[in-house]
Amino acid sequence: MKAVGALVVLLALTPALAGQNCEARAPSFAMVSKSFQLGLAIRHKLDASDAKLALLARVGRDMSRYQLRYSHMGFVVRDHPRGPWTVVHLLNHCASDRSELFEEGLANFFLDDMFAYEALLLIPTPAQQERLVKVLAQPRRLFEARYNLVAYPFSTRYQNSNQWLLETLADSQGDRHAAQQWLQEQGYRPSTLRIPTLTRLGGRMFSANIAFDDHPFDRRMAGRIDVVTVESLVEFLQRQNWLSAQEVVTLPPSP
Repeated sequence: MKAVGALVVLLALTPALAGQNCEARAPSFAMVSKSFQLGLAIRHKLDASDAKLALLARVGRDMSRYQLRYSHMGFVVRDHPRGPWTVVHLLNHCASDRSELFEEGLANFFLDDMFAYEALLLIPTPAQQERLVKVLAQPRRLFEARYNLVAYPFSTRYQNSNQWLLETLADSQGDRHAAQQWLQEQGYRPSTLRIPTLTRLGGRMFSANIAFDDHPFDRRMAGRIDVVTVESLVEFLQRQNWLSAQEVVTLPPSP
């Protein structure tokens, strides 16, 4: 698979953070060690599954206030049976209003100051794996660089990480509008976050990567913000019968 964006180098001073501010600091030894341990555990799971493609979610931030566990998801693929696994995902650039697609290794996926070293590994059915491998041959086709952390799932004005993944899953060889229309027809249900007016105003004024102007006016005024979350993705995939396996992978215990 060809690179779709700048690779995140393991010991770069500033790992690309999904929706967080970039700070000029090197990752600590503990962070690197934990990232490699969890990445290796997932690699073993993937190798044992005979999968060509999987979905991988991480606990990058504390989402418990919204009754959510996982914050971010990407595709995991490899070019040939004995090749390395590569995570393909969308990341916000340093809390700006822009994003990019990245390819990186399993350890790098967790080199992001994790809230918890826990991952959710989803293995699609063989038929869906074959379809998605072909779709990911053109990963930028449904990519939108205008980033919004709380992008509305049925608007093409912005896009966030989980929304890009969802639209890619739904790809019908059309555009983003066609993908979103298909998702609505199939009954995709986004997660609804309760965000008060003052919180919304503060987020919009002080964060370049947060906007609410793509959300329906009535729901926005009621503080109901619909977004694509890992949990809503999993629920949709289960209803579509697109998964053959699902497993939570945690950091291996210390010897």
